[in-house]
Amino acid sequence: MSSTSNDTHEPDLRPLLSSGFVYRVTAVVMVLATLTAAISLAGRWFGENLALAGHTASNEVFDIFIGQDHLRLPANMIRFEAQRATSIAERVDLYLTWPGLEGYSDRSRELFNNVDAPEKLIFLQISQSTMSRDMSGRLEPIYAQIFDGAPTAGPAGLMEHAVKATSSYAGEVFLTAETTAQSPYVVRCLKPDPQAISTSADCQRDIHAGKDLVVLYRFSNRLLPQWREIDQAIATFVKSRLVP
Repeated sequence: MSSTSNDTHEPDLRPLLSSGFVYRVTAVVMVLATLTAAISLAGRWFGENLALAGHTASNEVFDIFIGQDHLRLPANMIRFEAQRATSIAERVDLYLTWPGLEGYSDRSRELFNNVDAPEKLIFLQISQSTMSRDMSGRLEPIYAQIFDGAPTAGPAGLMEHAVKATSSYAGEVFLTAETTAQSPYVVRCLKPDPQAISTSADCQRDIHAGKDLVVLYRFSNRLLPQWREIDQAIATFVKSRLVP
């Protein structure tokens, strides 16, 4: 009688998860964790920079040479990042709080980002002068030739002059006033429109400064009642930033 022997085999005890598979999963988890951390940091960096919107609170001072003039300006007053460097430049663009004439800071962030309060900022563009006369000096030889009709009373002693529809200044008005200086005050503004929203650049005026600079500054028409204070403050500010 032959007996049939049943061969007994040990069950397959190999691990369900091989060490290679575990290593691969661990590596993937580590990569995902690294990516998550990187995305978090990038998101935080992007959010902070988006909040700054190109502004900087840095007080680092730069020496900017324009023509024959030397200006010393802090970074937080310089409007564009590309201009925040010691350099020989054609121009520099600034923005300042009004009435403090200060640059951007954490404390003043709201003033720089609030489009509903355009009267809180004044914008300056400083460049080498290309004309022998500033805006006041151009009143009689140029602007007076395109005025249309008699002037009307404007705010704070200003006289408002309409311009001919055929002139290159159509859609604007000029406001003038006699001053104690030799030259009259002259400013160009967009024609007042009760339906339009005021901006920080409704009005513009330019003055000469330094050896050979022209300072073009723009401001909201809401500030026209303060035209005397603004004009004096801008002239004093630029003079204070010039290096002898």
